[in-house]
Amino acid sequence: MFESNSRNQPEIATLSTLATILSFVGLGMGTAYAQTHSSTVSTAATLGEVVVSGSRQEQAADDLPLSYDVINASTLSNQQSRTLREALQDLPNASVKRSPARFSVGGTTASAGRDGNVGINIRGLGGNRVLLMTDGVRMPRSYAFRTTTFDREYLSLELLKRIEIVRGPASALYGSDGMAGLVNFITHEPLDFLAGKDGSEPKTLGGRIATGWSGDDNGHTLAGTVAGKASDSLQWMLTATTRSAHAVDNMGTNDEPNTDRTRPNPQDDRDNAVLGKIVLRPDSRQRHMFTLEHVQKKSDVDLLSSRTPLPLSGTPTQIAGAIVDEYSSRSMDRDRLTWDARFGLGADWADHVRTVIALQHARSRQVGTSVRNTLPLRVRDNSYGERTWQAGLQADKTLRNGNWAHKVSYGLDHVRSDISNLYTGLAPLPPEVFPLKRFPDTRETTSALYVQDESVHGDWSLTPGLRFDHFALDVTSQAGFSPPAKQPGQSLSGSALSPKIGVLYRATPIWSVFGQYSAGFRAPDASQVNGYYENMAEQVVIIPNPDLQPEKSRGFEVGMRGRMERLNLDVAAFTNTYSNLIMDTVLIRGTGTAADPRVFQTINTERARISGFEIKGHYNWGRIFGGRVGTPFSYGKTRGVNRATGQPINSVDPAQLALGITYDTAAWGLRLDMRHHAAKTAKDIDSASSVKLPNTQFTIPSATTLDLSAQWRFQKNMRLNLAVHNLTNQKYWMWPDVYGLAAASRTNDAYTQPGRSMHVALVMDF
Repeated sequence: MFESNSRNQPEIATLSTLATILSFVGLGMGTAYAQTHSSTVSTAATLGEVVVSGSRQEQAADDLPLSYDVINASTLSNQQSRTLREALQDLPNASVKRSPARFSVGGTTASAGRDGNVGINIRGLGGNRVLLMTDGVRMPRSYAFRTTTFDREYLSLELLKRIEIVRGPASALYGSDGMAGLVNFITHEPLDFLAGKDGSEPKTLGGRIATGWSGDDNGHTLAGTVAGKASDSLQWMLTATTRSAHAVDNMGTNDEPNTDRTRPNPQDDRDNAVLGKIVLRPDSRQRHMFTLEHVQKKSDVDLLSSRTPLPLSGTPTQIAGAIVDEYSSRSMDRDRLTWDARFGLGADWADHVRTVIALQHARSRQVGTSVRNTLPLRVRDNSYGERTWQAGLQADKTLRNGNWAHKVSYGLDHVRSDISNLYTGLAPLPPEVFPLKRFPDTRETTSALYVQDESVHGDWSLTPGLRFDHFALDVTSQAGFSPPAKQPGQSLSGSALSPKIGVLYRATPIWSVFGQYSAGFRAPDASQVNGYYENMAEQVVIIPNPDLQPEKSRGFEVGMRGRMERLNLDVAAFTNTYSNLIMDTVLIRGTGTAADPRVFQTINTERARISGFEIKGHYNWGRIFGGRVGTPFSYGKTRGVNRATGQPINSVDPAQLALGITYDTAAWGLRLDMRHHAAKTAKDIDSASSVKLPNTQFTIPSATTLDLSAQWRFQKNMRLNLAVHNLTNQKYWMWPDVYGLAAASRTNDAYTQPGRSMHVALVMDF
């Protein structure tokens, strides 16, 4: 009856490890049963974590009727996280795309962000469906069009004191972008470096210096922070970071300088960031924080992987156009100025009021140059920019009525973004003439009113909320777009109500259960509505779609939390349904001939459903041989289906299991992390929507990796972090990176993850 197959061994290992996790649950339950009514039970095992992203105000994290994650600064530092992928790598049902710089200046890239899959993915959806914020200010969108792909990582992790993630639709509180979830990057404040330790008096001057080296990209990092207290009412802080690195290593073996290459291309990266803050407290009832942030990223790549193999062969036209050299330069920078003010009123209509006004300017540019055999030089100079003004007003009021307590939060948000793009260069493909724009200059505006009531009665909390959004996508200029586009860009507007309701029941001092229903929508962006491209040499046309409808979502989630003496446990199950999902550049007609060119368009699909579950927590084994031993763990699995076609949703990641063991003493600590990535098999892929027929999508096998890290605290204010990543030198791929690659390609090894690598960091507080 049972068939033995070596390919099933990773799954057997996964089930075995899951059984181990469940045994932790049993141990924790046994401990809890013996001490449920004892005053020694650590019901504060929640660590007193306070977050702001779940309810738009500071609140104990475990009082939220939804799934959340918090990654604090010490975790980012100890694990030496340099990128968002590394910061989020242990979270269930979450991933970050990071493909190598491997593209052609004049052609298409296999995985250039199809279906908006650029950036963070939460529970099966990513790209602009995940709302990214920095200190409550919206981050720029990702933008992908053929070889031009601008991601959303306009930030430096060295500036952050924590990352807060809210899973599932967040539209009721934050707006139409949060269909998949919310990630809020919260930067340091002066008090983080001035607060006294162990009850001592606050310092008047403090800060931190950190430096590090990473072996997988030969990266060098230097960061410094200084904070001061000028008076009882004035604090200030200044942080500066710089990093230089090369291409991230992989497990490819072909080092030839042509299209057969699988080793990384030569690459130089430079990242710089500055964060300044002034905190003013004129009196005990008000606080004003002024923030200035500048982030700059640059990358220069020698595209050896684009060169035509020698000796040149083919038709005279092919030989003349053969690529003999190609290189690219990319730059991204973001400037933000924010005034965040909080007032204690104690009035009949509000206890507190918060106002936020922010100005932000983000720019991305990619310049690519192709040296062809005998044809003229080809240059592509592409840029994308957003200039955003954001204002928010939020009030809260606590009311009591008998055994009921209500905390009502309400307010308004207004965001206006002026969005532009420009394509120029040399030797455009007919019938295009440079300069031109892929979509017209556009102003996107969103205005919203929202209200939420957290009602508490005994052990029950009920949290309904409602948000009204009005969006407008207004074309501000046709210059550079129409012509050459056959028709002028069209404007679009609409409104929607996004309700939510959450319930939390504190069943015992240890266990609580929660559930949430939330609805949301996301309006199409300027490039999706009006994007236009025409290339008669390839017989390809991309046409606008002014009839696009906003995407809509409905999400259900249930879960439970256990906070025992030894075990912290979170379990959640969810199902989200989506209608009018927007799919980028879908082939709608044509055979690819001069008389019948292939026509692509961004369209609304019918409906989709994504469901799954998550388990995460930490087991404390107590003190062993003088040190404290713990086991963090997480497991997540998601499935998605296009209900119109019955095919899988390609943006859903395979299951992942993370299991660690930590050992900490006062002077040093050790940590071993195991991560098992499940396979992405053909039955889980809609191949026809990811690669051109008759090709099939590249699948990835399962893989298990080990990371070993250590920290030596050789002085009270100084620590040394050492790590070895991919200890067993495992060759593996991550699904977000290979989506869009053909199985028959000879160069898929170029998308493998780094092999074994060393990392080191030194941190000193003063």
